[in-house]
Amino acid sequence: MLGSTAHADAGDWFSGDWYLQVGAAGFSAPRFEGAKGRIFSASPLVSLGRAGSQVRFTSRNDNMSFSMLDVGSLRAGPVGKIVWGRSSGRADELQGLDSVKWGLEAGGFAEVYPTDWLRVRGEVRRGFRSHSGVVTDVFVDAFQDVTPTVRISGGPRLQVGSAKYLDAYYGVTPAESARSGLRTYKPDTGLSAVGVGGEIKWRITDAITTSAFGEYRRLMGPAKDSSLVRERGSANQLMLGISATYRFDFSM
Repeated sequence: MLGSTAHADAGDWFSGDWYLQVGAAGFSAPRFEGAKGRIFSASPLVSLGRAGSQVRFTSRNDNMSFSMLDVGSLRAGPVGKIVWGRSSGRADELQGLDSVKWGLEAGGFAEVYPTDWLRVRGEVRRGFRSHSGVVTDVFVDAFQDVTPTVRISGGPRLQVGSAKYLDAYYGVTPAESARSGLRTYKPDTGLSAVGVGGEIKWRITDAITTSAFGEYRRLMGPAKDSSLVRERGSANQLMLGISATYRFDFSM
């Protein structure tokens, strides 16, 4: 009897109208975390949730997420991110440093709307394969519809990284120091970046949305103090790009 009840509850939860939003962003960004040089790159955009739910705002900063809790001004659920690898052949500045494998980050997100024009979203993700650390991102965005199809938004960003996460991208072991000439460095957990971002979003149709965006990040604390950043890179990180998404509505 208990098993039947659990099955019915699960069926009720999954049944109904849903949406799947998929797309991609292309952008100009630093060649690696903390780099001076730039490169053009791309990343996927994926979001899944209940159709008809009051999703007032989405941003390119949002990683792939699945909304399991959607009540009023609160949404929450699992989140994931693809982490691309970093090899010493990508840039001369990385010569002598160990490569960072591609991998995944998985965890949870929560977002709240204190007002009708403001969203606060937080993500906590644990790395797999690329690193074994934890990353916490907080995004605050004010948004305004200037026309029925055009929306502008922007606000501050903050990132905190664990020692294991920061060590993968900013640490320099004694062996790496001997090969690269960089000073040995082992970071601690701490505030790793602050910044500000903005976006102009244009809804072409009910299903297709495009955007242009920009974001400035200033590396802080354990990231800024890395010998890789101080001797060969820059604490100032700027990204500019465009994106497009398509929304599929379906029922279960």
